[in-house]
Amino acid sequence: MRQTFDETTERAFGARHLPLIRQAMAEQKLDGFLVPHEDEHQNEYLPEANDRLAWATGFTGSAGAAVILKDKAAVFVDGRYTLQVRDQVDESLFEIRDLVEGGVPAYLETAAAKGQAIGYDPRLHSPDGLARVRAAVEKAGAELKPVALNPLDAAWGAKRPAQPQAPVVPHPLDYAGEESAEKRARVGQALAAKDAQAAVITAPASIAWLFNIRGGDVIRSPLPLAQAILDASGRARLFLDPAKVSADLPAWLGNEVSLETPDDLPAALADLKGQKVLVDPGQSSAWYFDTLEAAGAQTIRADDPCALPRACKNAIEIEGARKAHVRDGGALARFLHWLATEAQTSLPDEKTVVQTLEGFREATGALKDLSFDTIAGAASNGAIVHYRPTERLNKRTEAGSLLLVDSGGQYLDGTTDVTRTVAIGEPSREMAERFTLVLKGHLALAHIRFPAGTSGSALDVLARAPLWLAGLDYDHGTGHGVGSYLGVHEGPQRISKAPNNVALQPGMIVSNEPGYYKTGAYGIRIENLQFVTGAADVEGGERPMLGFETLTLAPIDRRLIVVEMLTPQERAQMDAYHARVLREIAPLVDADVAAWLEEVCAPL
Repeated sequence: MRQTFDETTERAFGARHLPLIRQAMAEQKLDGFLVPHEDEHQNEYLPEANDRLAWATGFTGSAGAAVILKDKAAVFVDGRYTLQVRDQVDESLFEIRDLVEGGVPAYLETAAAKGQAIGYDPRLHSPDGLARVRAAVEKAGAELKPVALNPLDAAWGAKRPAQPQAPVVPHPLDYAGEESAEKRARVGQALAAKDAQAAVITAPASIAWLFNIRGGDVIRSPLPLAQAILDASGRARLFLDPAKVSADLPAWLGNEVSLETPDDLPAALADLKGQKVLVDPGQSSAWYFDTLEAAGAQTIRADDPCALPRACKNAIEIEGARKAHVRDGGALARFLHWLATEAQTSLPDEKTVVQTLEGFREATGALKDLSFDTIAGAASNGAIVHYRPTERLNKRTEAGSLLLVDSGGQYLDGTTDVTRTVAIGEPSREMAERFTLVLKGHLALAHIRFPAGTSGSALDVLARAPLWLAGLDYDHGTGHGVGSYLGVHEGPQRISKAPNNVALQPGMIVSNEPGYYKTGAYGIRIENLQFVTGAADVEGGERPMLGFETLTLAPIDRRLIVVEMLTPQERAQMDAYHARVLREIAPLVDADVAAWLEEVCAPL
């Protein structure tokens, strides 16, 4: 399932590819070139043909960047990938720098020289990101220069994989729950309310949602690479490679949607001359703004108009999510039973753990793909957030340690994402106490009721409070949105310390994943998905409150729970969750797994 570069050759990429890139840069009279992780669609996960950062450097993480100058180069990653980048990238060729603290702009402010030309591909960069880089480059006395031909693509040449051409197929109403025409009309009305006559939609997830279609161009997400122009009237032009058009797609789209090719897009943007056109600067690259403004259109910078309605799942999508999580829960129960029995003595390595879990999901017969590459961190590797096992880093599980497994599946009716931390052998008292602090925060966030208008940022402290009181914390968000057979990371809602003014609304699916990580020792994370329920009265209260309903169904390791640290309410909440897991999952599994579930789901 996974498209990836060969792990055994990643570190050699720089030595082989940097000279080719620099030669192509010289042919365009460039002194430097920016290499973002993002592609033309600002994807998090990329088709291999668009993973330019990996080809240039060997780094395969889902976030990062590089700057290639004539005589030096740097790779930028965030804290999730500090170990992975050093494993994959040759540090004699690339300086490793922090993506967040200063990042590319701070580097160029000192690394670029007066009079130099630093090239960039306008199809790959957001306008806001470019503005920050341009300010730094100009401060150094250099020039930021757009290129029509990406020198990295020129260097890659004939060896570059072909662009994906997976068929684009209808996503039936049994799963989507709303006709595309109804969605287009709703979004068109929102455009008119913003005084926009049209919108350019470039986010693959939004296109998949708006037209009720799915594809296979992007690993781990059933997305079609395409673009669309939506009129306020609800009519649309969809730009799709003809090779991807399945036989029943034109009829499915209907007469209000014209199918065109990507080659038709520049002329279509020119057709918007004189119109007010909404474009999302966070989703669409600078090329769209440049092209529209050159054509005489007036751009309106605003959020993708599909993002919020896409996030608020309808009743059919929520019911699909429930079914997907029950199915996934059966696979997880088999896997956790294996971890609790056979794996306790065989002490498998991380790659075996990953393969075993994927096998249980595939055995459901409904798995379309994973929703992301499985994270399996044994012992000290569990302390590395978003760690990914490779041949060189692969670690065996150890008695007296913890194993953190973060995974998910893509099913036609829903997308799953779940993390469980499991004891291998006998855990230490410290491990159990800190696990219990994480659990208390997880339970608090699952249980909270809140008024309409509340954002995820207002709730984040609930998950952290038990850790904070003990002088502990974690350095990642507490919750992200999740799509409906779409991306496992979806906005605009989130639960985090970082300010977010998007109110949580009924139907939004978010993760609940507090954690704790002791560097060099172990990692703990407990993650369930949950959705926002409609406003309801609270007994004795004065106003209706929203809440959450948990979707994920998988037992939490009782060996790691210090029961006396839980309040009576928390114990009751934990017992009710485990009773639900047993009730819904036991009928799906073999007798030995069901017996084990009865034991591990017994009241505390």
